[in-house]
Amino acid sequence: MKVGLRIDVDTYRGTRRGVPSLSRLLAQHGIKATFFFSVGPDNMGRHLWRLLRPAFLWKMLRTRASQLYGWDILLRGTLWPGPIIGKRLCPVIRSVAQAGHETGLHTWDHHAWQAHIESMDRNAIYQSISQGVSLLSDILGRPPDCSAVPGWKCNNLVLKEKQQFPFRYNSDCRGNSIFLPLIDGQPIGQPQVPVTLPTYDEVIGHEGICAENYNDYLLSLIKPAELNVLTIHAEVEGIVCLEMFGDFLNKAEAQGISFCPLGDFLNDSPPLHYAEIVNRNITGRQGWVSCQGACESISERKENSIRNALVGQKS
Repeated sequence: MKVGLRIDVDTYRGTRRGVPSLSRLLAQHGIKATFFFSVGPDNMGRHLWRLLRPAFLWKMLRTRASQLYGWDILLRGTLWPGPIIGKRLCPVIRSVAQAGHETGLHTWDHHAWQAHIESMDRNAIYQSISQGVSLLSDILGRPPDCSAVPGWKCNNLVLKEKQQFPFRYNSDCRGNSIFLPLIDGQPIGQPQVPVTLPTYDEVIGHEGICAENYNDYLLSLIKPAELNVLTIHAEVEGIVCLEMFGDFLNKAEAQGISFCPLGDFLNDSPPLHYAEIVNRNITGRQGWVSCQGACESISERKENSIRNALVGQKS
């Protein structure tokens, strides 16, 4: 069984502390992964106003957020603008690519994207992506060829604006198979590699899942002959839960599970489906999340197009 390993890096702390720790751990296991970096200002502390929402407050209590993330993350950007991550920590980001990991864009400003994506117009979306691509390109010496929106919050405007950048693929949603997105019934060229497995903060504290049985629970969700994509966070598995994640890798390897960058799936199996991206609520996460909709076979769609064209010629 093969699992695509995606590492989201949301904050200054996650970049400075979590990324080097994860890089060393992955090197010990001979694993290559996909890192998605937030490179602009770290204003994640501005999410604290969401404590007024009962669902978000419960999540903070359930995950013991102050211990899990640290107060420097929870307060970052509240009293003064947060640091530009990519400018302060460019050697850390560059070292990931130099180690052979797939390296892509998460976002420019993680907080701003999650908080305002529903009201952002095409120009605001383009500028956000462009700023991130520009700084990450300077760091890597080349444009990033993959991307993943924060919080799985995507819409058709985002999909359209991403077409202006040289992304080989995007990972903007949750789902179960690699697919080409549909907008108003028409496919666009950049495939989606969706995340199929839940994240730590979504399941911990639910249905009896705790630190002691989390790894076994997660391993039970990995299915043979299916797309398996796991997202971990540099702020969680790279710092407080690093030892637990190392134990997960040991157990996975003992079961014959290997790990790879998400882009490897495109080499092994090109997208076979079209699907729209739709918004849904999922357990353990506040608000809507972009998800893969009902699938349509690419081969069937082509056959129908050819058939309709022939009928049209005859008539």
